[in-house]
Amino acid sequence: MPSGVTKPVIGFAGMTHLGLNSAVAVADLGFEVIGFAETGPEVDGLNRSELPVVEPDLPEMLAANRERLTFTAQTADLGRADIVYISVDVPTDDEGQSDLSRVQALLDRIIPALGPDALLVILCQVPPGFTRALDFPKDRLFYQVETLVFGRAIERARYPERYIVGCADAAVPLPESYTALLGAFECPILPMRYESAELAKISINCCLVASVSTANTLAELCERIGADWSEIVPALKLDRRIGQYSYLTPGLGLSGGNLERDLATVIRFAEAHKTDAGVVEAWVSNSTWRKDWPYRTYRDLICPMLGDSPRLAILGLAYKENTHSLKNAPSLVLLENLGGDAGIVVYDPVVKAGVLPDLNHCENALEACRDADVLFLTTPWPELRELDVSRLAEVMRGRAVVDPYGLLDSAAMREAGFAHFVLGRSLGTD
Repeated sequence: MPSGVTKPVIGFAGMTHLGLNSAVAVADLGFEVIGFAETGPEVDGLNRSELPVVEPDLPEMLAANRERLTFTAQTADLGRADIVYISVDVPTDDEGQSDLSRVQALLDRIIPALGPDALLVILCQVPPGFTRALDFPKDRLFYQVETLVFGRAIERARYPERYIVGCADAAVPLPESYTALLGAFECPILPMRYESAELAKISINCCLVASVSTANTLAELCERIGADWSEIVPALKLDRRIGQYSYLTPGLGLSGGNLERDLATVIRFAEAHKTDAGVVEAWVSNSTWRKDWPYRTYRDLICPMLGDSPRLAILGLAYKENTHSLKNAPSLVLLENLGGDAGIVVYDPVVKAGVLPDLNHCENALEACRDADVLFLTTPWPELRELDVSRLAEVMRGRAVVDPYGLLDSAAMREAGFAHFVLGRSLGTD
């Protein structure tokens, strides 16, 4: 920003995962930020640094920029902001459908409080057509694609790869205040029409799901024919048509809600406009199949070796590492499949007993494994990679470990006498 030019004041309406991480990242670049929370208790918690989400580095970055952040539950406080983002999280149901009622309610509260020249930016993920349909001056209305990732949200907010901005007319230059804000992040800015930007976010996630589904399909085949998917991946990443950053790690289906929502949106729009989305429906089917991998492995390969009333340990409940979210988590599918017939002990470094009170929670991983016949590692938490295999052998009664992500060293597991089940690898291969 040129010397002497005053930085715009930035407002974020909605202090959930999306809004809080985005607001802190903007404050870290030296902007004054007003964070609007919907209730007084939310503001009180934020002022005490009691954060509603778990994200690496978020508490530290918030503390370092506290003087530039004001939290409020008064819409009038947003009246002095030059740019106001609508940044509340959008929940989804079991079918991947978005509930936009909270977004609309927030818009109804915020718009009357905006200054006469303030810009309004929709940061929440909304379906194509939503932004243009809003009753707000189009020269001051924008849609910005959010690309935060649970577990890496503050990193992605602070160091974006690019900004995708939906406009009424992409040929018209962005307002000076908006350019000053986005330009401070020093990344490419891609203006486009509203509908293109809204679909761009979905397109990114569809390409990601395509890679994940391909990896899952072929990794499962590796398990059956004696191949090892981890040996194949380097060859794929050296192919320029695929690339070194391609997501080719096999997993346990889609979780978290965002990817599922985008696939549901494509299927719904395809039905409405009579286009083909068969491949997307196949991705959804593949995800459902993959969620059952831990249980199928247990049922088909481990159960025949067990006696009555086995003791089972599950390490990791969150749908991915470095988050508290359980949305569509593989652990929940496993627990549902196991039912109440087996003794189950669980441990997660973030998801505690109050969230799933009916389970037998332990305070650490090794204690959860004590006397277990079978161990499942369903979330790739970094601390689980540090488990001492020799200590594991000491505390466990059985020798079966279902380790989808290969957190534990296969050679050490084999030496300790464990049957080690890993995605994309047949039993007995390194």
